[in-house]
Amino acid sequence: MLAAMNPLAEFNHATESEALNLVAPCVAIPAWAENLVAARPYSTVDVLQHYASQLTLDWGRNELSQALSAHPRIGEKAQGIGKEAALSQGEQSAVDMQNSTLALALAQGNAQYEAQFGRVFLIRAKGRSGEDILGELKRRLNNSHAEEELEALEQLRQITLLRLEGVFAS
Repeated sequence: MLAAMNPLAEFNHATESEALNLVAPCVAIPAWAENLVAARPYSTVDVLQHYASQLTLDWGRNELSQALSAHPRIGEKAQGIGKEAALSQGEQSAVDMQNSTLALALAQGNAQYEAQFGRVFLIRAKGRSGEDILGELKRRLNNSHAEEELEALEQLRQITLLRLEGVFAS
């Protein structure tokens, strides 16, 4: 019996559509996934991660808008049944929504953020408590539009690369 291929080997040998299905849930920016798939094969996961990271450096306002179409509000359940919704739910699992004070503060902060910046608040939730997230939300409400766009893009990069890491964890 043959041993199963590691995730990188599977990705390198997959059809284009199978490879896209593996990485597309990392972020709702099709061009990113397409460019990542087109550059196969990768010699190591580190090389793939580095190239994936380089691709995120070109992201701007359009990519941020595109990606945010698939992101739930922090503290709310992701809608839908796709892989990206499942990833968002897992990433936000540390946000204790049984704490009604925290839930209310996050809801109010989300509403204020959306009114001010015209998009959902985006933050890498993994590794952060609900209180940490609320603190960041309050801090970022003081940003200018330009500063906040840069912060949101950095958070999007971190989320994307963490998700990609998960795809290739063996």
